Amino acid sequence: MTVLAGNPAFMALASAALFGLATPFAKLFLEGIQAWLLAGLLYLGAGIGLGLFILLRRAGGKGPRETPLARADLPWLAAAIGAGGLAAPVLLMFGLNMTSASTGSLLLNLEAIATIGIAALIFREHAGLRLLLGAVLILAGAVALSWHGDFFTLDYGAILISAACIAWGIDNNLTRRISGADPVQITMLRGLIAGVVNVSIGLAGGATFPEPVILAGALLTGFLGYGVSLVLFVMSLQRLGTARTGAYFATAPFIGALAAIPLLSDPVTPQFLIAGALMGLGVWLSLTEHHQHVHAHEALEHSHRHSHDPHHQHRHPDDAPETASHTHPHRHEPLTHSHPHWPDLHHRHGH
Repeated sequence: MTVLAGNPAFMALASAALFGLATPFAKLFLEGIQAWLLAGLLYLGAGIGLGLFILLRRAGGKGPRETPLARADLPWLAAAIGAGGLAAPVLLMFGLNMTSASTGSLLLNLEAIATIGIAALIFREHAGLRLLLGAVLILAGAVALSWHGDFFTLDYGAILISAACIAWGIDNNLTRRISGADPVQITMLRGLIAGVVNVSIGLAGGATFPEPVILAGALLTGFLGYGVSLVLFVMSLQRLGTARTGAYFATAPFIGALAAIPLLSDPVTPQFLIAGALMGLGVWLSLTEHHQHVHAHEALEHSHRHSHDPHHQHRHPDDAPETASHTHPHRHEPLTHSHPHWPDLHHRHGH
């Protein structure tokens, strides 16, 4: 994760790849694990894996380089866990039970639509023409998946997966409010809380744990696809904002759909190819957006990991190296300038 930290676009794409690959594997595990239990195991794997990572980091003498969660962050974290950690994975698992993994993977593109729509309409995050046009094409691809001759069909599986996407879209926008805090801590807490709750509900409903090999596979899939993936996603939110990170993350369904073809022998139909082409063009438009104008930064005090780039020119009261990445409370003085930018932690101005 540290290796990717210098390139937020690459972090978002790596996050998308891990999450996309998790979908066909989750479909495979559904053959032997009840849906509600599997939803919990995936997040529990993320929480346990990242918890061990934190313990190893501390044992090695490397304390957290990120800002820890503050008391004011907890309501936002709780709401994000409820939407994205508890509701969304359960809806996805039951939805995947009713549709093919490749179709389910492509439908996950609707998460980008939900994320961008909520960011633009509710949180007033700026979205340019290319980003909006890309969102329209992604939506057109989802509609194409439900077209059958002269009528549309929207089965229960597609409805549940769409609901999961809306829940994750809400989650992404809520997580943006705390994205300056330690992404590993955020994701570990999400995984442990959501995992324990959903596993408990699954067991109470009559589900039983699978054999150890399958259990280990589900936990590992959760660690990579829901743990490491979400850490990279939160790191991207810090630098790209919600809408643009969501647009990069929209590549996840293509990766999942392609993996499902050899892994689960899902058919490649003309309808699937048309939907994939529309969604691919939409993602390309979103990724190639350029945004630059004269903008003003108001005075701001906060804490997050940073290096001394053009937005961080403050002096240190101690002998800490100003060239290395570090974390401490700092103040931004008012500044007006122009450069390509996204609505990250320092560019949440109006337009």
